[in-house]
Amino acid sequence: MDEASFTQLKAFFPQVQFTTEEENHFRSLWSVKTFNQYDLITEAGNIERYFYFVLEGVQAIYILNEKGEKVVLGFSYSGSPSGAFDSFIKKQASDTFLEALKPSKMLAISYEDYQSLFEEHPAFYEWGHQFFQNILFGRLHREVELLTLSAEQRYKTFMQRCPDELKVIPQKYLASYLNMKPETFSRLRSCTSY
Repeated sequence: MDEASFTQLKAFFPQVQFTTEEENHFRSLWSVKTFNQYDLITEAGNIERYFYFVLEGVQAIYILNEKGEKVVLGFSYSGSPSGAFDSFIKKQASDTFLEALKPSKMLAISYEDYQSLFEEHPAFYEWGHQFFQNILFGRLHREVELLTLSAEQRYKTFMQRCPDELKVIPQKYLASYLNMKPETFSRLRSCTSY
C-alpha cells in the first residue's frame, strides 16, 4: 500500500501509537482489495472474512425482503470502515449483503490478524470500545429518525449530513435507506436544492 493510503488508515486508529517496528508489522497485516461497480463483496449466507477500511468508492449493506427487494441498512465510503461486522466478529454466516455501488478500493485485514492487534496492542481495546459504541449509538439514532420523522424530514436530515459521494449513488439505494419509495425520493430531490 502507498504512503497516502497508509496515512489514511493510521488516522482511523487515533488512539494507537506505534513504534517503527510495530508500525511496519501493522502495515503488513493489511492487503488492498479492489471491486468493480455492483460487485458483491460479501454475500448473505457466507461468513465475512475481512474488516475493511475504504480508500475509494461507496458500498451499501442490505438485506432482501420477502419480495426479494433490497432494504438498505447503511453505506460505507472513503475513510470509513466497511464489512458485515457481526458476521466478522462472531464467525457466523452473514444475514446481509455488501455491494460496491461505485468502483471501490479497500484495505482488508483478516479475522486472525485483527484479533492479534488486540492481543499485542492494548490501545486497540480503547479504539474497539469507541468504534462499536459509535455503531450502536448510530443505529439507535437511525431507528428513532425512521420512527419519528416524516419522509421529507428524513430526506433533509440525511442530505445535510451525508458526504457528497453518497449524493451521487443510484437514488433507489438512498430511497431504500430512508424508507421511502423511489418516486417520493425523486420528488423530494426535485423540490430541494442539495
